[in-house]
Amino acid sequence: MYAVTDPTTGEVVETYPTATDAEIAAAVDAAHAAGGWGRSGSVAERAALLRRLGDLHAEHGAELAASIVREMGKPLAEAEGEIGFCVDIYHYYADHAEEFLADEPLDVTSGPGTAVVRRGPVGVLLGIMPWNFPAYQVARFAAPNLAVGNTIVLKHAPQCPGTAALLERLFAEAGFPAGAYVNVYATNEQIAGVIADPRVHGVSLTGSERAGAAVAEIAGRHLKKVVLELGGSDPFVLLSTDDLDAVVEAAVAARLDNTGQACNAAKRFVVVADLYDAFVEKFTARLLDSATGAPLSSAAAAETLARQVAEAVAEGATLHGSTKRQGAFFPAGVLTGLTTEHTAARQELFGPVAMVFPATDEDDAVRIANDTPYGLGSYVFTTDPEQAARVADRIEAGMVFVNGVGAEGAELPFGGVKRSGFGRELGRLGIEEFTNKKLIRTVA
Repeated sequence: MYAVTDPTTGEVVETYPTATDAEIAAAVDAAHAAGGWGRSGSVAERAALLRRLGDLHAEHGAELAASIVREMGKPLAEAEGEIGFCVDIYHYYADHAEEFLADEPLDVTSGPGTAVVRRGPVGVLLGIMPWNFPAYQVARFAAPNLAVGNTIVLKHAPQCPGTAALLERLFAEAGFPAGAYVNVYATNEQIAGVIADPRVHGVSLTGSERAGAAVAEIAGRHLKKVVLELGGSDPFVLLSTDDLDAVVEAAVAARLDNTGQACNAAKRFVVVADLYDAFVEKFTARLLDSATGAPLSSAAAAETLARQVAEAVAEGATLHGSTKRQGAFFPAGVLTGLTTEHTAARQELFGPVAMVFPATDEDDAVRIANDTPYGLGSYVFTTDPEQAARVADRIEAGMVFVNGVGAEGAELPFGGVKRSGFGRELGRLGIEEFTNKKLIRTVA
């Protein structure tokens, strides 16, 4: 089940044994036993460990990046950038953990005395991670929760076992005690048992809608809090510009991030009528010219995208670009002639294929942007600041980026609404999700 399959060749180059039930039980035992570390130690001590962990990511950046490339085919420069973002995240929480977790005095108006909210750990957490950002996804879950003092059982994607093992090694080398971070090569059935374990107090999953629904159902039955970051079909709304070439460059970058395999990549491009033809012409030419040449994560991923594109064309859309696919390699392309009634318009295309929709005006553009089951991120381009603020307020998404792409940061909360999930990671909000906000009221 856990195997490294080189997406460029389809060759299985390394396998890892799936955990036994006894090993899963031992992992939860260890995480539970380590809970005292988070309650007895200081925030400053935990912050120092996070800083060391960030430093180790930088020191082992080449090794981590190579592992990511080998397992899921990411272009090397992007894999290196991913590790750099991890360093930022660990250092960010190292810098701000004491501030974020400081006691919060409350104004008492109901009687005498004082009151304070004290933030502390809830205990063992289960993390279920995807394959598309093997190190970054772990960082944004682990960093804030280890800062609080929670302990973590981590199930990585089956195609990233090598990166999973390397990360566990770095946590240990950074000085985290045994059990604070435990990697498991678990089956779905075993994970259901972990969620049900009364010693596990929360679950964070980044992945598909189907996986999120399954985990949330089990967690709900056992009264466990969940944070879910699921799919996205983010709109890129172009309303006006005085530099179409620059907007096209941004649009291409937003679509080709991780060869199009990012939940918050721009996937639906909504363009007002007077810019539509020129945008399609320039965008198509630039997208096809900028294709990374990297494979998708697997041949199965390429087959899924090919099926979605074929269905769109069968429903009347026009594909600009090649349909030739070889293994996990999928050519870049642009779909036009779409409306919100097309099946593809309500799906997530995970790969280097963009959908472009014409809009008559601002209201129509907002309608198209919001006509989706997803609500993760979005992008709005306009030269009118008032319009930017107005449209950003009307977009139904967890994140709106105005006149820019690739503007995520460790200090900025990440998450969505609708079928893109709920909860937030990163920033101050990311440290609040699995924290016991304990009220201490002293009357006299």
